[in-house]
Amino acid sequence: MLRTVNRTLLSLVGLLLVVGGLAVLAGGFDLQRRWGYGLGSGWPWNGPGDVLLTDADRTRFRDDDDWWWPAVIALLAVLALLLLWWFLAQLRRRRLGEVLVESGDGEGALLRGRALAGVLAAEAESLSGVDRVRVRLRGRRTRPRARIDLWLEAHAAPGAVVERLRAEPLEHARASAGLDALPAEVRLTGRRHRAERVT
Repeated sequence: MLRTVNRTLLSLVGLLLVVGGLAVLAGGFDLQRRWGYGLGSGWPWNGPGDVLLTDADRTRFRDDDDWWWPAVIALLAVLALLLLWWFLAQLRRRRLGEVLVESGDGEGALLRGRALAGVLAAEAESLSGVDRVRVRLRGRRTRPRARIDLWLEAHAAPGAVVERLRAEPLEHARASAGLDALPAEVRLTGRRHRAERVT
């Protein structure tokens, strides 16, 4: 859902910026006069000498209060900071897309991060006492890190489950990908259940 919202917002912002840039370029190169078309009297850029804000527009609110322009500047600064934060959040990848597997020929092969995470999760789910597993890979493609969320059955012993997870699924994933190490952060959650009566 968040990915769809991000793509939609980025597309809309990009479209607005492209249309605005083309409108400014059309006015700056005086294309309306050269090509013989008009966009109406309300269009702000009819020629190269036109500006976005005229003197009348800029000084219209000067006599009202001293708060107008500082408020506009503060609002624009907050908007710029929010857009910068949003842009940097898009660049930060939450999941590792691919893992570099040493193939012995000096070039290596690329393994999809989701494939390795899926195999790791499937093997971890087969462990005794594990109800559900979610695996996410992070880090660099040469040094991935796993973040594993385990939901345990009511009867599971957390220490034994973590030890088997380290010795079996994590070790198998590390060996099959040819990694020197595969550090993992494991978060355990117990499955809720009703209290049982003993008679």
